[in-house]
Amino acid sequence: MLTALFESQLTSRHLDFAARRLGAEKRGFYSIGSAGHEGNAALAEATRTTDPALLHYRSGAFYVHRCRKVPDLDPIRDVLLGVVAAKSEPIAGGRHKVFGRAEAAIIPQTSTIASHLPRAVGLAFALNRPGAHPEWPADALVLCTFGDASANQSTATGAINTAIHTAHQNISMPILFVCEDNGIGLSVPTPPGWIRTAYATRPGLRWFEADGTDLEDTLATASTATDWVREHRKPAFLRLRTVRLLGHAGSDVESGYRSPAQITADAARDPLLATARLLASRGVDVLALHDRVHGAVTMAATDVLTEVQLGSAAEVVAPLAPAHPDAVRAEAERTATAHETPLTLAAAINHTLAEALAADPAVLVFGEDVARKGGVYGVTKNLRTRFGPRRVFDTLLDEQSILGTALGAALAGFLPVPEIQYLAYLHNAADQLRGEAATLPFFSRGRYRNGTVVRVAGYGYQKGFGGHFHNDNAVAALRDIPGLVLASPARADDAAALLRTCLAAARVDGRVCVLLEPIALYHTRDLHEPGDEGWLAAPDSAHVPIGGAREYGTGADLTLVCFANTVPMCLRVARRLAADGIGARVLDLRWLTPLPVADLLRAARATGRVLVADETRRSGGVSESVLTALLDGGFTGRMARVTSADSFVPLGPAAAHVLLDEATIERAARDLL
Repeated sequence: MLTALFESQLTSRHLDFAARRLGAEKRGFYSIGSAGHEGNAALAEATRTTDPALLHYRSGAFYVHRCRKVPDLDPIRDVLLGVVAAKSEPIAGGRHKVFGRAEAAIIPQTSTIASHLPRAVGLAFALNRPGAHPEWPADALVLCTFGDASANQSTATGAINTAIHTAHQNISMPILFVCEDNGIGLSVPTPPGWIRTAYATRPGLRWFEADGTDLEDTLATASTATDWVREHRKPAFLRLRTVRLLGHAGSDVESGYRSPAQITADAARDPLLATARLLASRGVDVLALHDRVHGAVTMAATDVLTEVQLGSAAEVVAPLAPAHPDAVRAEAERTATAHETPLTLAAAINHTLAEALAADPAVLVFGEDVARKGGVYGVTKNLRTRFGPRRVFDTLLDEQSILGTALGAALAGFLPVPEIQYLAYLHNAADQLRGEAATLPFFSRGRYRNGTVVRVAGYGYQKGFGGHFHNDNAVAALRDIPGLVLASPARADDAAALLRTCLAAARVDGRVCVLLEPIALYHTRDLHEPGDEGWLAAPDSAHVPIGGAREYGTGADLTLVCFANTVPMCLRVARRLAADGIGARVLDLRWLTPLPVADLLRAARATGRVLVADETRRSGGVSESVLTALLDGGFTGRMARVTSADSFVPLGPAAAHVLLDEATIERAARDLL
């Protein structure tokens, strides 16, 4: 066994050398290596090939040894194909160099800022829940590795806290956190003993520690740790003391920030030398083994140079937005239930969530206040009573962990519908959508997906409550994420249909969708006059194609383009314009990403004049993209926009000074005419 582990260690080291050589020759594109961390091969021996692993970028020896345990895998070629960004690389297909192999249960991650830890915790949470994907055995555990510098990221500390918090409630949480502690992050030293101080005495977190340069010690400790987690289904933390050799990356000049004595001291602790001495003392011909591994890596490094790389933008982006619209429509229609009574927007969302929970046992609804309380605005009221606390549950107050739970649960076969209570609360956790949710299919050629529908209450216009933290109209961070679907309903029937479509797209295509819900319209009943109940609607539309707008009226003089709160505003403006003989049609975008460009151009050309009423900010808002789409599409008519100010939303009446209002829309419409 030790000889096999040493071969994996040697392989990882020679892969590092090959990556640097290829980089120097301008034929390789990635050289952050694992030199000094090769003790993590023992983690691959201590775990099973059915234990999902989410790896640190220095876990090369783990990757090699785990893949060697699976028939017909070739980790040498895998890694080198990634280094040269070859299209045939088996997980990311030339899009990035990541450690990932579905056959070995290695889920590809970039892991540069510990952003994979919340997902790892979410997967551990979901493994033993009824309905989990049979891909993971009942006694599987999650292995998550990261560096000592990453352990200081709020993402890491929040994820570990969530694991402990969950286990404290006697909920299964079989996860082994492994901190590969080499004592330095980039050029910044980690204070001696800091990882032990921060985590060794944390209640609810079982502590293990091993010398990562001593293969026998690492294997024994890792085996004990994995056995403990597998048996107790609780989180544990393994500090693996390592060294970092060859600097941070290929371009790093380590002598610029470390003394010769420090570099020499680490070199003396090289884990390969330690293992070689051990095996040599037992009669193993380590030089022959070294030469064999070196030859295999050298041959493969030459061979991969003939591989082609991605040849077009279409090839690059193919995994980001898979689209099977007919299947999505069929799935949405399958789950829809009849409801002829007019409802408010909030009630329509509640109805649609209930039908989804009833139709699919994989659907989970969770977030802050969503279960017992039924949400701040009653949107999820009574769902916990109807479907039980295992499917509708409250979370701790940490948006990164809420989204991470969703992404991990999606890997386990669930369809998560997490709620972020306010849009302003999302921004501290946006990287879970940008850097984790959206990138997973990109880094795995679609082999791993995390179909999820994130509900977010947002925008301004709440009266009597709020300020910036409860009224936020910043959507640019969401619209900038490749592959993400952003839907925003204005009325009850659209809310139901958009939510059904998002759920179906998550099921069928693994899409990550965000439903941005206008708080001020949740319970709105009237449109033109008090008591007219003109904004109620029956949630009877089963499906809205992604990128399909909704048009009101057939006016030929002006097109008012809007979404969310500005839809009823524009409808009222259109009615007043009609009283003066001006024909205006109203186009509700409904989809902010992707924009409904075809419908937009059609409505614009029908009148020759377009006014975009955008309640988001003037800079980075939606209207910029709408006008750009019109120009790109060849529209030559008159265009204008009105927006909210480039400001946070203040408290009380002052909000009216910075939010777009109906009077401003009407003035701009008349000016355009």
